[in-house]
Amino acid sequence: MNDDYKKLIESALSKKEENKKLLKQLRKQKDNKIDNLFHQLHEEVFDEIDCLQCANCCSTSSPIFYQRDIERLAKHLKMKPGAFIEQYLHIDEDNDYVLNETPCPFLMPDNYCMVYNARPTACREYPHTNRKRIKQIFSLTLKNSEICPAVALIFEKINQSLDK
Repeated sequence: MNDDYKKLIESALSKKEENKKLLKQLRKQKDNKIDNLFHQLHEEVFDEIDCLQCANCCSTSSPIFYQRDIERLAKHLKMKPGAFIEQYLHIDEDNDYVLNETPCPFLMPDNYCMVYNARPTACREYPHTNRKRIKQIFSLTLKNSEICPAVALIFEKINQSLDK
């Protein structure tokens, strides 16, 4: 991960309480206004952030695997779903299937994903900043700001716009 991305994540970590307060403020706004704000910033930020220069999400955390994800990946890897689960997954404390280890076993040295076309839904949608009703996942968004420099940058941009 490049130094600029590391600094964004470090900043998000140091501003966690400030970002919690920001989200509390944003909860008072209308849903569509907040969705539009996040969607616009998502587009701006991903013009600046290159996931292939980072891959911190793939290196440090596991997505949730739903049954359809397991079946799609198993088929892609020419395995039976049970064998896929046995080799790669376990059930966590929230009763979700997650990877046995990090970094993700499908992350290649160049940060490309070897199962990209069959990747889990959670990976396809990550970091979830362009979804509808984002208020429903504000706690996850805050957590993702400590993993993903794009989310950290979204928080910085929102804070800067409020300071003006």
